[in-house]
Amino acid sequence: MTNKELLYIEDALGHESFMKTCSMNASKQIKDVNLSTYMGELEKKHTDLLNKFLNIL
Repeated sequence: MTNKELLYIEDALGHESFMKTCSMNASKQIKDVNLSTYMGELEKKHTDLLNKFLNIL
């Protein structure tokens, strides 16, 4: 893997980690059940994407 590809993956890992954390925090703070559930689904999606990027390495 080239240095440029590694930098891309590092950036993607940081992005997915940030989105996972934001989704998790939002789902805990939102009072609306449907919206909170949706944010939980987004957290799972970003967790899955994070794991896929980690598996590349």
